[in-house]
Amino acid sequence: MLKVPEHQVAGHIAKDGRLGPLVDDQGRFFKPLQGDARGENEAKFYESFSSNKNVPDHIHGYFPVYHGVQLVEASDGSGKLPHMVLEDVVSGYVKPSVMDVKIGSRTWYPDVSEEYFNKCIKKDRATTTVSLGFRVSGLKIFDRQESRFWRPDKRVVLAYKADGARTALRKFVSSNSVADSIPDCAFASEVYGGSNGILAQLLGLKAWFETQTLYHFNSCSILMVYENESGDDAPRARVKLVDFAHVLDGNGVIDHNFFGGLCSFIKFIQDILESSENCCENGH
Repeated sequence: MLKVPEHQVAGHIAKDGRLGPLVDDQGRFFKPLQGDARGENEAKFYESFSSNKNVPDHIHGYFPVYHGVQLVEASDGSGKLPHMVLEDVVSGYVKPSVMDVKIGSRTWYPDVSEEYFNKCIKKDRATTTVSLGFRVSGLKIFDRQESRFWRPDKRVVLAYKADGARTALRKFVSSNSVADSIPDCAFASEVYGGSNGILAQLLGLKAWFETQTLYHFNSCSILMVYENESGDDAPRARVKLVDFAHVLDGNGVIDHNFFGGLCSFIKFIQDILESSENCCENGH
């Protein structure tokens, strides 16, 4: 039985008779192929990427596992439609905190239609895409103090300026996300820090983007996930790249747009980690 994903925070959501992704109980995520060329482009990217021997093994780990395309009953009741079958990144997490961050200082790219360019540039300027090189697209946090999930409205998230983005990244690793109080960053050191934390994973990704010229990742997102179930010993923080409908061949050129945005995002994470460590040292 396929069902609507419980922890999806951005993109098309399959509810109220709309077309969107579905999940099964085997850890798979079914993403409908978008009607225009985008769905086909994304499936082609996964086909090419998953068999690309020029991509180091550890880099493949940053991408959802691809299981091909399958016809399944669509969420909007329109019958069987082709869906990409992917790894469900949050499968196996009980109380996952999830954040989707779109990387790059522009989401458009050469040779797009004028209509698409105008749509992108409007959103890029209205959000932090142009100013910071990334924008928060959605988040859902399990608040331990309130023992419930907290999820800000999409319009609120897209209205974030630099301070809003910083606060969201602090709330993401706090035990008091729901309250309007100052985020306590209680989990910053174990989620963002450490040898297997988010920062270490982002730096591993950055090292590849410093030299990779195979692909240009336009309008792609970084998905950050960790376990917030209090009985769980380790947060199992993970970084995954998602949304590849607009990936182009790199043609031997470094992907400066993604790389620059990634560096900016890393700086934000580093700053939060450093300030939370200073708080602990000062006894606050």
